[in-house]
Amino acid sequence: WVFTVKYRADGSIEIYKARLVAKGYTQTYGVDYYDTFSPVARHASLRVLLAVAVSKNWSLSQLDVKNAFLYGDLHEEVYMQQPPGFVAEGECQKVCRLRKAIYGLKQSPRAWFQKLSENIENEGFRRSSTDHSLFVKKTSTGTVIVLVYVDDIIVTGDDIQGISNIKDILGRHFVTKDLGELRYFLGIEFARNQKGLIMCQRKYVTDVLQETGMLGCRPASTPMDINTRLYDDDTEDVDAKQYRGIVGKLLYITVTRPDIAYAVSRVSQFMDKPKKVHWDAAMMILRYLKNSPGTELFFQNGTSLTISVYVDADYAGCHLDRKSTTGFCVFIGSNLVTWKSKKQTVVARSSAESEYRAMAQATAEVMWVRSLMLDLTVEVPLLMQLLGDNKAALFIANNPAFHERTKHVEVNCHYTRDMIQKGFVSTSHISTTGQTADIFTKALARGPFQSCCSKLTLFDIYAPT
Repeated sequence: WVFTVKYRADGSIEIYKARLVAKGYTQTYGVDYYDTFSPVARHASLRVLLAVAVSKNWSLSQLDVKNAFLYGDLHEEVYMQQPPGFVAEGECQKVCRLRKAIYGLKQSPRAWFQKLSENIENEGFRRSSTDHSLFVKKTSTGTVIVLVYVDDIIVTGDDIQGISNIKDILGRHFVTKDLGELRYFLGIEFARNQKGLIMCQRKYVTDVLQETGMLGCRPASTPMDINTRLYDDDTEDVDAKQYRGIVGKLLYITVTRPDIAYAVSRVSQFMDKPKKVHWDAAMMILRYLKNSPGTELFFQNGTSLTISVYVDADYAGCHLDRKSTTGFCVFIGSNLVTWKSKKQTVVARSSAESEYRAMAQATAEVMWVRSLMLDLTVEVPLLMQLLGDNKAALFIANNPAFHERTKHVEVNCHYTRDMIQKGFVSTSHISTTGQTADIFTKALARGPFQSCCSKLTLFDIYAPT
């Protein structure tokens, strides 16, 4: 038996829960389970859906399925000991054969998703090829969209009757709870008014600060100092398990906080044997979060659906192996939907090459966003804008002629050039000072950092006005 307490968005207790959980770690592959993979919605898919819904003024409602895993059908022969407190009198030597999935079994998430997706698709919904947790139905009066994350479901669209119908149908197949307007989803708080919608993780950030003992720390104005150098040095070791736990929590905070993406990317590179210097860098991020726990990601009403991406690279920025860092952020209209800060896998021989590699990754991301929007039956402007500050990389991307300086670059890096020739992407040069993606490639001073945060539509709801 597992006992948990479920909290509301404001931190108050919603319900005390007791759940029977099987010891799935004792299962044997090929005997009592086979496939276990079950898709869940990408956070980027959620943000794209929110941007489209807010732009088109669609309603956003949420459903919760109670005891979802118990609906899954088992196709394997699985046995379990009788649960404590419910042993049949005089039959204590007997075991239970499971006909349905229960929590704890390795195949339970997959069995539940198969059951749910079958019921949704039977109602005429089409599963997105871009994100298998997204279901879309085009009707004579509009569109209905269902996004699934395990047992949490978001329903949106412009067909009011269709939305009501799918809620009723799911309610007939499963025990569901209509939570009304989207307010709290996966630990993320939402609020909406006539201007737009915000995503915020204030409660989660506060909980992390309290768990780590940093609730009373001295706040910092940036998540990483510009002079920070992270090495595998000979300083004292720190508790690796505790360090990984903190970095894991910070990674989840980046779902709504792109301002800490670069700093978290850096500290996550030392999970194996973290040192004191790495611990101090993680604490610096927590100090910054203490300074702005209520920072929100804003989605504006009525914005266009034009896709644009800012892309940048910090050439040879890693002092350990001299690899460059890719950074980009994708907007739908003025709304930020996806971003990345990641060290490149190979050493670039020039700044143009590092920027060119970053452009290839950014192009792949905007093509994914475009594909997802088409699955949502949204009309997407054909030409997507790619904005960079390296003229050499932009020239290489736009000129299909052979270059001696790029003959060693892998074929997949020429993806941007291919998309330009096909008419999907156009490039534009911007100044370094206007490069929004700069925040994803290096640590910035307070002024440039705050300027980038403003361009990313990040606002602190508790900042003095």
